[in-house]
Amino acid sequence: MGYALRDEKRYTYADYLSWPDDVRYELIDGAAFLMAPAPSVDHQTLAFEVAHQIRMALEGHPCRVLAAPVDVLLAAADAADDAVDTVVQPDVLVVCDPAKVTPRGIRGAPDWVLEVISPASASHDQTIKLAAYERAGVREYWLAHPGDRTLTIYRHDGDAYGRPQIMELKGETPLTALPDVVVRWEPVVSRLLPQPLW
Repeated sequence: MGYALRDEKRYTYADYLSWPDDVRYELIDGAAFLMAPAPSVDHQTLAFEVAHQIRMALEGHPCRVLAAPVDVLLAAADAADDAVDTVVQPDVLVVCDPAKVTPRGIRGAPDWVLEVISPASASHDQTIKLAAYERAGVREYWLAHPGDRTLTIYRHDGDAYGRPQIMELKGETPLTALPDVVVRWEPVVSRLLPQPLW
């Protein structure tokens, strides 16, 4: 299942800024997608635990670790608001270029993005956002599935994403976009709710 479209109109960041704060949208290629209601406990646990590990590993570095909701404009830093047609809210992101950080959010591609898969977001994250991140040049895109305890990693080679790497949430996984940073899965998985036995 994917996110519902607001309507068939095309929008820009200027339109996006005029919408009420009580409903969240992502804007991709001008299409406004209504985001799902509050995510599950496992979704939030996984996102928080990974963000915490990365934040601790980057202590003293200029990189910023941010978690949703934060607007990421996948456009040039100097693009006018009415020209930007893609605004996403990754679950967790890292951006190392301070020029991309603005008071309202991030302008430009983050270095690394994590999306935590849920039933409501799965097709959106695996197709529409994947294509948007690839076009923008996000160096490394992780899709974590708390229910299946799996991780899919896409790495950008400068032109496009190569074949995805799929693994279980076990051991350690390095972030190739951030040298010397790894995510240790045991402390993350140990905090997820027990899986049903059926």
